[in-house]
Amino acid sequence: MRVLVTTTHGAGEDAAAAGRALAARMGVPFVPRGGYGLAALLSREGAEAALVFGPQRLSLVFYRDGCREEFFFHPGTALLRIKNILAGKPDQMIRAMALCPGDTVLDCTLGLGADALVASFVAGPQGRVVGVEKVAPLAAVVEYGLRHYAAEPLLTAAMRRIEVVVADHYDYLLQLPAASFDVVYFDPFFRVPVKGAAQVAPLRAVGERAPLKEETVRAALRVARRRVVLKERRGSAEFARLGFREIYGRRHAHVAYGVREK
Repeated sequence: MRVLVTTTHGAGEDAAAAGRALAARMGVPFVPRGGYGLAALLSREGAEAALVFGPQRLSLVFYRDGCREEFFFHPGTALLRIKNILAGKPDQMIRAMALCPGDTVLDCTLGLGADALVASFVAGPQGRVVGVEKVAPLAAVVEYGLRHYAAEPLLTAAMRRIEVVVADHYDYLLQLPAASFDVVYFDPFFRVPVKGAAQVAPLRAVGERAPLKEETVRAALRVARRRVVLKERRGSAEFARLGFREIYGRRHAHVAYGVREK
C-alpha cells in the first residue's frame, strides 16, 4: 500500500511535526495539506492511503469503491469486556488463555488492539503484552492510540503497557527464543466474516487476509511456554485444519477459541 502522511485542514505545527516524525520513521513522504481535499491529494501524489494527523488523533484514510473509509484507534468492545471482568464475569478469550496476572502474551494479529488491551489489563503491571502487526499504517494508528488515548487510570495503564511490533508474525516468531511467552495468540481474519462485525469491515481492505499456516502454528508452539490460542468463527474448519481440538466459548456465540497446549 502506497501511503503518505499529512494533517487535517488547519492543523497546528504540533500535528505537522508529529506527521513529519512519523513519515521519517516509516520511510514515506510527508505532504503538507495545503488547500487540497484528501482524495485530490492522494491522486496528485499517487498514493492509496493517508495517515492523517489531527489535533486529537491519527487516522488512516483510504477510498474503497468510491467511498471514504477512516480507521482510528478506539478501545471499543475492550471497554465493555474489562467492565465485565471487573464485575466478575468470565471473558472467553481470557479463559482460553488461562491468563493470570504477571503472564506474558504475544498477540500475533494486533489489528484493532482490543484483544491485546484486555490481555494487558488482566496480565497487569507485572505482565507483558506484545502485539505484532504486519501492515505498518495500521500499526502506526493503533500504536499512536495506545500511547495517547485518554481513559480511566487502570485502562490507560493497560494501553500504555502494550508493545507494538511491525513485522510478519511468522518471521517474528522465528527470531524469538523458545518458551519466551506464556501464551501466543492468533485472531486472523475469518474465512467467513461474522455478520454484524461492521468495525472490522474497513480493515479487510488493507489488513493481512492470508489464512494461518501450519508452520506458523508450529513456530508459535515453540515460542509458547503454555499454550497457543486461535480465535475463529464457531464451527470453522480452521480449528481442525490447524490441530486445535480443545475449543472454548459460549455455546451460542459467533466466535470460539481453540487451544493447543504444550
